[in-house]
Amino acid sequence: MSSEDRVTQIRIGKFAIGIIGLDAALSEAEAANLPPDAAAARAILDRLQKSNYVAPGAESEYLEALLREYRKHLGQPVREPPPEGVDVKVLGPGCPNCERLEQLVREVMAAERIAGSLDHVRDVNEIKNYRIFMTPGLVINGRVRCAGRVPSERELLEWLRAAGKEARTASADQH
Repeated sequence: MSSEDRVTQIRIGKFAIGIIGLDAALSEAEAANLPPDAAAARAILDRLQKSNYVAPGAESEYLEALLREYRKHLGQPVREPPPEGVDVKVLGPGCPNCERLEQLVREVMAAERIAGSLDHVRDVNEIKNYRIFMTPGLVINGRVRCAGRVPSERELLEWLRAAGKEARTASADQH
């Protein structure tokens, strides 16, 4: 699969959205020496709209998210927006245990109606940032919960419920 066809999930507003060809668009902006500003975000969005739907009224959120992604692509520090609900990341290149863990998380979140996002991080360099040495790894709300194994369903449920309570408390504190 080329970078033109690859789907990358990014947070746009409070939603995780799949974007087709984001890596290629970011690389193209970098090759054109575009500075990381609003004009670059506009150029990236214009390119991506050829193969992605952008909901009417959501353009400003897309521009903000694309500028953030472009800055990350350039290696600049970026402040991520706080996630809505529970933020879960499965770390691993796609081995059977990694896929099994991702499926287990999906099933538990759906069965328990736990609001949040799930991302499967396959990039080895990004996985290294979490300082785990064996995959699969599981990160919930920024905290590594396990590495090198698939947790039991009961264990996962306890972690997700606790993270859900923390997220609801944090959200209530912000309002």
